[in-house]
Amino acid sequence: MESESLEHAALVLRDGGIVAHACEGVWGLACDPWNKQTVERVAAIKERGLEKGLILIAASSSDFTPELGALTERSLALVLESWPGNQSWVVESARFPDWITGGRDSVAVRVPGSTQARSLAHRFGGPLVSTSANKSGLAPALTEAAVRLAFEREVDYILPGDISGDDGHSRLSVAATGERLR
Repeated sequence: MESESLEHAALVLRDGGIVAHACEGVWGLACDPWNKQTVERVAAIKERGLEKGLILIAASSSDFTPELGALTERSLALVLESWPGNQSWVVESARFPDWITGGRDSVAVRVPGSTQARSLAHRFGGPLVSTSANKSGLAPALTEAAVRLAFEREVDYILPGDISGDDGHSRLSVAATGERLR
């Protein structure tokens, strides 16, 4: 059943849809980062502008090879030691569009500790937008029931699951310097 749910979620994503999914510490809203209309729908659901940029998740670090290849050996080791996990890293990138980067030459990336989130990215076939399931300024959803209540009419599929227990949003740091942003 879980495999069928994951495959259905990946199909929804490939068809330009939005999937709510469990992650480490909160529920997330996932979509194809290359589909501008869908990314704009996510921003509208969250009532948030795209100038902040969005975090991308992937099944493995190899999905971010172009970005990780530009890091020093020390910075790369720090990033890889934290994955899979609840640590997102801002890395230099020219590969992703402005609606993902907020117009910067960098992007926030993570290989999540959540098996479901990694499996979703794997089934999709590459990095995914994954942003917390909440309206801007409000607390993120922590349960499937909360996601259904808040977003059932706004997303295209809710992937059944549970968060993996980490506390809240992922940590966010700059890979080149180690500076913690949140």
